[in-house]
Parts: sequence; structure tokens; C-alpha cells
Amino acid sequence: MRLFLFLFLIASQNFIAAAQNIGLPFGINICGAEFEEKTIPGVLNKDYAYPSENDIEYFYQQGFQLMTIPFKWERIQNSPGGELDQLNIDEIKRVLLYCGPRNIKVILSMHNFGRYRIGDIDYIVGCSTVTRKHFADFWIKLAKELINFKNIYGYEIMCEPHDMGGFDWYTTAQEGITAIRTVDKKNSIIISGDNYANAELWRQYSDDLKNLVDPFNNIIYDAHCYFDKNYSGRYNESYDSSNANEYTGVLRIMPFVRWLKDHNKRGTVGEYGVPDNDLRWFKLLDNFLKYLSENNINGCYWAAGSRWDKYPLSVQPFQQGDRPQMDVLTQYKHTIPNTKSSFSFLLPETFLFLPNITLIPNPKGGLFAPASAEKKLKPHNN
Repeated sequence: MRLFLFLFLIASQNFIAAAQNIGLPFGINICGAEFEEKTIPGVLNKDYAYPSENDIEYFYQQGFQLMTIPFKWERIQNSPGGELDQLNIDEIKRVLLYCGPRNIKVILSMHNFGRYRIGDIDYIVGCSTVTRKHFADFWIKLAKELINFKNIYGYEIMCEPHDMGGFDWYTTAQEGITAIRTVDKKNSIIISGDNYANAELWRQYSDDLKNLVDPFNNIIYDAHCYFDKNYSGRYNESYDSSNANEYTGVLRIMPFVRWLKDHNKRGTVGEYGVPDNDLRWFKLLDNFLKYLSENNINGCYWAAGSRWDKYPLSVQPFQQGDRPQMDVLTQYKHTIPNTKSSFSFLLPETFLFLPNITLIPNPKGGLFAPASAEKKLKPHNN
């Protein structure tokens, strides 16, 4: 009998361990290569830097096997249509080579917001100065350079496009997909939503992206979700001033999740984060990640990187130890799908999300009207 119980306990532990590795990996944005965006191209390892081995190793030891590396287009390709900059290419390869033996998958994310900066002007991709052909040229060249790496999770061809004027994001995204597939048939292509990838307003700004065509059917859609009052992720307002509660994150991401299910699409949440100045943010983050996990949608926390100083969302470790957000994040290293949602009491699955207004049918409900995202870059149409 004792032998039976012993074997049962061992089997149970093995089952639990295996179950924890089910699903998709959660990860971390390790920043630095996109810093000093107005100093273009800037000086490598002075104005900007790619993740160090120490940065990567810390999160690897914490159990994370997905990392997003943001970068600026202008640094890898100093002029539209030009040759790629070998110093920056070598840095990307260094990161991939370090991550490979550790089974860390890497997302390469262009942080240009639908723009390319020349001098002091941010030109919208699609205009006569920075054309969609230039955009396609970049991705063909980068995909060729990295074709032999096995640990690329996906190419995010543009992060947070917004205010694209007459040069719609849908057409530009399709151009990028078509270009990459002339070179790379296997890696996922990650498509950020329009309007800063706003999750709650996804249907209003990004619904047409469902019609994008990938001949290899390997598109992942990326939404971003912050929980402060104006959705910017700056958290200038307090938890109370933001009218936040422990379910704010779940409610804000629900329209995106519903859209994915309605159209049988794959999704990720490429940015989310909370400050370390109020413990209540951590419960909100916990519920948010639990909801994603149950729906088999992963994501990457924003953010880490040794160049962050006193940034309240940062999970770059202190000299004396871990940042407090890590207590929540380390509970979610992989998704664990569950068809029985823990949050079904908030909104029925058939609930209709209307643009700009979400009706919340619960005892404390009413009207919830999201604010517009803050402008990050001034658009230039020509």
C-alpha cells in the first residue's frame, strides 16, 4: 500500500510538472536597442544597446523562455532601401546565439510606430519618401540574414502603428507579409494592431486585419494592454484616479480575445505592465494573466533592460534582489488552457463590444468609456 502511495505521489508530481509546461510561453520585453529614438542612428552601446548576456541570463534563470527584442529600423538600415548595418546585425545574431542553447525563443520587434525617421522628420510608411517597397525591402534583407536561426519565435514587422493617414496599415502589413514569405516560409509573422495596438478598441481600428493573407497561415496578431486611466502605460495617475479595480485588465483585453475566437485567429499580448507603487496593481496583473492563460494567449511583459533607471514598470532586478512584479510574473511562464473561464461572471461570451463604449452587466456596472491613447510621434505625410 505504501509503495502504491509513493508511486502515486511521484506520478502526480510528474503530471503537475508536465501540466505547467503546457501551452504557450510568456516572456519579457528586454529593451535598450530602441532607446534614444530621436538620436538616429546613434552610437551603439552609447545611445542604445542590445540585451547583454546578464540581462538574458537573469530571466532565463527565472524560467522564462520567450523574450522580445525591440529595435529601430533606422539603425539596422541607415537609409530606406540601403544595405543593412553589420554592427547591428551582429548584435542581433549575438542575442539569438546566446538564447539558442537555452531554448529561449526570440521575437524581433520593429519599434517604429509606422514611421521612419530622416533628420527631424518621422515619415509615415507608404509615403513617397519611405515607401511600402522600402518596408518590404528591409524585411526581405533581415529575413535572409537570419534564415538559419531556429529560435526566432516571430517577426513583429511593426510595433504600434497609429495615425497612418492615407497610408493604411492593412496594405502595409500585407506588403510585409508577402515580402517575408519570399524568403522565410516557416517563422511566424506578428501583426500589431492599429491605433497603438489598443486591445479594447481592436474591432474599431484593426478588424480589417483579419483579411490579411499568409500563404503559410502563420500570422499572430498582437494587442497591447495597459491599465492606467488613459491607456498609455505611463501611469501618471494613481490606481484610484485611474478608476482601476482587480478586473480592469480582464475587461480591457476581452474584446481582443473575443475577436480572436470569432475569427479563429492566433494572438499574443506584446505589451502589458504595472507600476510598483501600489500592491493593488499586482492583483489586477494576476487576474489579467490568469485570463490570458486560460484562453491560451501568451504575451511579453513591458519591460526589462539594464538601461531602465527608476522606471516604475521595470522588472530589471535591483542589486539587492527581484522587483516586486516578479512575484506575479513567475506564476505564469506558460499558458494553461481552461475551457471553464474563471471570469465568466464579468461578461457573457456572446456579449457585443461596441466601439468606444462597453456595457458591463454586473452589480457595479455602468458605462465604461476608454480614453484615446496618447500620441507618441507626430505624423508626417510626405
